[in-house]
Amino acid sequence: MPCLNEADNIDAVHEEIVAELSGYAGLEILFIDDGSTDTTLDRFRALAEKDPSVSYLSFTRNFGLEAAFSAGYRYARHPWILHLDADLQFPPAEAHKLIERAREGYDAVFGIRVDRQDRLLRRAASGLHDLIARRLLRIEIPAGGTSFRLLRTDVARRVVDLRLATPYFMATLPRLTGAWTTVPTAHRARRSGEAKVTVRGLARHAVELFMSHSPRPVVAAGQVSLAAAALALAGAVCALLPGRLPAAAALLGLALAAGLA
Repeated sequence: MPCLNEADNIDAVHEEIVAELSGYAGLEILFIDDGSTDTTLDRFRALAEKDPSVSYLSFTRNFGLEAAFSAGYRYARHPWILHLDADLQFPPAEAHKLIERAREGYDAVFGIRVDRQDRLLRRAASGLHDLIARRLLRIEIPAGGTSFRLLRTDVARRVVDLRLATPYFMATLPRLTGAWTTVPTAHRARRSGEAKVTVRGLARHAVELFMSHSPRPVVAAGQVSLAAAALALAGAVCALLPGRLPAAAALLGLALAAGLA
């Protein structure tokens, strides 16, 4: 469970996980402190002192969600990993659905939000992201896939061991195994505190995904550059003709604009 300034949620998260999942043998609750500036790390330490199933990792500063859960995947001690968020928008009780599906032989099971309880802008941004990634760029990612997921630890570590500059897990995992699926799960509003993921952060993350997991943006850029070169050549030819200077300037301007784009 990656956490950034989630001190108000930690005790409730721990209580709900224990209530729902303590029946499974070998339960480990691994918290990752992603450079929190509140008392999140203190809450981890207090829980670890009284509950032997709790362990934690702490970053020296904020490295981001991908780094946080990648560290958790690397240091988890058991054959299966359930990835939860500290905001409790995915109830731990929904994990039973993922576990039952995994018993059918899958390496990964992704939770899909039903009746999503997020703001309209966030839902719209996710829909646009899915449209561009899956339909336009043909990147293989689970439709509606989320960070609420159940994974074989050895497969999760294989993704981490690739040491990709942009490890975008949901796009990398399908390249390593075809044994993944999705399950509809309940969703609820954040328990307390503010969301740490912003629309701006999601946009930056999306661009990294688009550029690193699909050849189409680079191909499109190459086609634009060829068109810009053709416009520039036409502009140069027009400039040599009597009275064609305005047309040449327009073509060169278009070529410059295309090249910059």
